[in-house]
Amino acid sequence: MINTSKRNWKDISYLKEGNSKQRKTYEILINTQILDVLKNYTPIIVGTIPIDIDVENSDLDIVCKVEDFNMFENILKSNFERYDCFKITNYEYDILVCNFIVNNIEIEIYGSKIDTEKSNGYRHMIIEDRLLNLYGDDFRKEVINLKINGLKTEPSFAKILNLKGNPYDELLKLERYSDMELISKYKKIR
Repeated sequence: MINTSKRNWKDISYLKEGNSKQRKTYEILINTQILDVLKNYTPIIVGTIPIDIDVENSDLDIVCKVEDFNMFENILKSNFERYDCFKITNYEYDILVCNFIVNNIEIEIYGSKIDTEKSNGYRHMIIEDRLLNLYGDDFRKEVINLKINGLKTEPSFAKILNLKGNPYDELLKLERYSDMELISKYKKIR
């Protein structure tokens, strides 16, 4: 396991040295040139694959900052419509999600008006990565085991940490704690 706490998440070269899914993800990103196509949208790979807690059916999540959704949709269609299961969903006037499959990995591109580093997807990944680095391999294995048994990522963290309420919101509340406070908090519930 590689320590990821000081990683530049915008530089995908770390995927070359990772587990088999990370290496496959790197090859997909290079071969499809997804990040080059999306470069004007400050794309960042987020989710479980970058932090090595992916399971068999984990998808590759990419967050993007979008101003012109019509142009973004046209770029997605012209570059990725040829891939299996291509679909674009507009959830609101300021959120667009594009899904497709490349080499048996589902790719989800999430576009919103929010800066990518302020998006919930990125923020969740950063706090999850901190927790994984602080709490070690047993904690990581526990998260993965819950995910294998059907629980989503954030609810898995919330269950282990005994967080009450909406797991997505509660996990983000942990951002304000120092590493020492997080270590102390976790020891109290174990």
